[in-house]
Amino acid sequence: MAFYQQQLSTGWTFRDRDSEQSDLDTWMPVPAIPSTVQQDLIANNKLENPYIGFNELKARWVNEKSWVYRHEFQRPKIPTGAKVALGFDGLDTFASVTLDGKTILESDNMFLGHRVDITEALLKSTEGKKYVLEIEFDCAQSRAREIREKYPDHKWVGFNGDIARLAVRKAQYHWGWDWGPIIMTAGIWRDVRLEVYAARVADLWPKTTNIDFDGKRASVTAIAKIDASSSTSKDLKASFRVSLRGHEIARQDDISVNTTDQTAKVKFEITDPELWWPHGYGSQTLYEVTVSLSHDGTELHNTTKKFGIRSAETVQQPDKHGKSFFFRINGVDVFCGGSCWIPADSLLPSIDAERYRKWIELMVAGGQVMIRVWGGGIYEDEKFYEACDELGVLVWQDFMFGCGNYPAWPEILESIRQEAVYNVQRLRHHPSIVIYVGNNEDYQVQEQAKLTYDYDDKNPNNWLKTDFPARYIYEKVLPEVVAEYSPATFYHPGSPWGDGKITSDPTVGDMHQWNVWHGTQEKYQIFATLGGRFNSEFGMEAFPHLSTIDYFVENDADKFPQSHVLDFHNKADGHERRLATYLVENLRTATDLETYIYLTQVVQAETMMFGYRGWRKQWGDSRHCGGALLWQLNDCWPTISWAIVDYFLRPKPAYYTVKRALRQLTVGVQREHHDWSVTHAQPPVKSGYELWVASSYRHEVLNATVELRFLSVVSGRDLRAPVVYDNVTITPNGTTDVLTNGVIDHIAEPEPHVLSARLWVDGQVVARDVDWPQPFKYLDLSDRGLEVRPETTRSAAGERQQILRVSARKPVKCLVFEERDGVRVSDSAMDIVPGDEQVVTITGLAEGDAPLKYRYLGQ
Repeated sequence: MAFYQQQLSTGWTFRDRDSEQSDLDTWMPVPAIPSTVQQDLIANNKLENPYIGFNELKARWVNEKSWVYRHEFQRPKIPTGAKVALGFDGLDTFASVTLDGKTILESDNMFLGHRVDITEALLKSTEGKKYVLEIEFDCAQSRAREIREKYPDHKWVGFNGDIARLAVRKAQYHWGWDWGPIIMTAGIWRDVRLEVYAARVADLWPKTTNIDFDGKRASVTAIAKIDASSSTSKDLKASFRVSLRGHEIARQDDISVNTTDQTAKVKFEITDPELWWPHGYGSQTLYEVTVSLSHDGTELHNTTKKFGIRSAETVQQPDKHGKSFFFRINGVDVFCGGSCWIPADSLLPSIDAERYRKWIELMVAGGQVMIRVWGGGIYEDEKFYEACDELGVLVWQDFMFGCGNYPAWPEILESIRQEAVYNVQRLRHHPSIVIYVGNNEDYQVQEQAKLTYDYDDKNPNNWLKTDFPARYIYEKVLPEVVAEYSPATFYHPGSPWGDGKITSDPTVGDMHQWNVWHGTQEKYQIFATLGGRFNSEFGMEAFPHLSTIDYFVENDADKFPQSHVLDFHNKADGHERRLATYLVENLRTATDLETYIYLTQVVQAETMMFGYRGWRKQWGDSRHCGGALLWQLNDCWPTISWAIVDYFLRPKPAYYTVKRALRQLTVGVQREHHDWSVTHAQPPVKSGYELWVASSYRHEVLNATVELRFLSVVSGRDLRAPVVYDNVTITPNGTTDVLTNGVIDHIAEPEPHVLSARLWVDGQVVARDVDWPQPFKYLDLSDRGLEVRPETTRSAAGERQQILRVSARKPVKCLVFEERDGVRVSDSAMDIVPGDEQVVTITGLAEGDAPLKYRYLGQ
């Protein structure tokens, strides 16, 4: 028989398992599966939206409950020799599944999928009989605390949330984080299916090997794992075909299934393969491999997977800076500028394929080439990785361990091993995934709690006897799984981590640089001096746009900068003090909410600019910095956080400063830092400055022109003649130093002034940079003479768009345009200098729509 599948997505009911004599004791309808109990309670008017106001506190009772879900289905037709199975792609978290009162599955790991063979149970009845499927979800919060009490000898230490979370294989951010609420979801969070089949393809792995760039060949081994009934398995045949853009390019038929390991395997030699590249480096070519199973000439099942042909290396070699850490794709070194990713919602099933794609599209539009799936969330949905494949974003994939000393008793180690196998098998065909990483900051917990870690002790059994048994997970279990199931993918024990050295060592591995905002709270102007070989976390908080605050702040009386509800929606420790510190050090502060929002966004934008601009420059110095992944791209609820794009996909100004720093060609100019707080605001007499061009092109750019101007902040006039460098040859995939030892004599030029750099290629300005005297609070930035002149045009595709021509009589800092849903601006958070008109393109504005509002510093 042909494979039959029925999605069990509707017809479910649920109730509170333990309630008596209450409205939660009755069975309530579930709109659709996948879901969470919070979503279902909201749909039944039993819970207010936890994202609004203080409703998160009103929803905490849900975290303490256990829940039961019920579904009735009819026995399907079961041909002779067929199998019947229930597939559960995700149960959150302590789940007991019964069929007509008989337990068929017990699960305690949210990250595992399950299949249960129910053939025997269903064959006892006739076609059409109704079966009752119930799933009881025990309270994860209570179970975690019980487990913690059971193991008092383990050192339960970590950052964020209830530390009992370490005992439970559930998304760790559900327990509360320094950017997210405490929302302990439960429920059927991924699909449930009923399947009837004689044989099916359980897994298909297109394994790419032996890529020969010179000979223009690649080998692809397609390995199909088969699940078949005993009466069918002996005579199964498999047919494989490879296609490109819908056209078959290779095929092998009538392949016998190995009955010993139930696999079918073929090897294809692809000539002149089209490679998969990250965006900006080439096309995102995806091949398709399809396998069809047949028995006596009848097709029983087929499945298809997309894959890319590419090589990926994590290059770690000794050099003058220590030991490198960067990525090489198809033989090309790639500076991995990008972001860290947290789950895009606290209620995971609400994220659909379109929303995933919009997030990745924003990354690509912003020039970001890598995303790090952070270890306190989830192994993401297929749609997330498919979007990364199709749009060309490299994925750094953490395993789901975050900020803690995880236990390693035998039962949990086996669950972790199964979790790793399940998810690596599920994800390994995606060309976007280029690294697996054992955990997030668990080695930092080890350092801070002074747990035992002797890197030179290579006996894994000894690790289990120490007070840091999690080392066994990161340095034995996980690397063994990756080596077996995805051997071409690099494995890194932790983030940050480097050869067993202290995690803050800037010479090796990757680094989380939090001495801006956290730690010593350094000035953001020196961010580039604080980095390491690969900066995989760093950040600065900023408020979201007013429209987002309007969503979660219900009362106008609460719309002031330090209101109770706004503070409640900022989960970071000490956020009031740290925001105030960076604001008062750099800007003239304000008390009205709209201005305050803008000022926090200016600080975040400047922080990201200083970091990315400097680290991108270091790429050209023997790959001193291999990449920078800001914390964080997104939010899981409407909040105040380090995200550069808020929960509603509304970019903050920092998104645009990062976009400019990551363009394929950028120009940079920066004067040396003068610490005004140490000198008690005494201005420098002289300061040096540097001028450079960064390129990610693989070829030289010839005959470029670089111009440097010295413009008065006060009058807008040129304080000296511009310096022009003609016939500049721009080094490929690196940095070209135009000037390294320029000196500004401040006594001769008493006026505060900006350094304005422009880069011309083929007669066009392709990049700009403006360096400002610091701090901004000392500058009078009023009366800038800004002009924004709109024109309506049509794009090449015929789409209505608006062109804004922007100019100024005096230098303008951080011109930000309103973010409106459905409207996109090509640039924002811009610096404008006299004599350099800039153009902004706006799409999505309909005829008659109000023009976008804008503001700049000092307005």
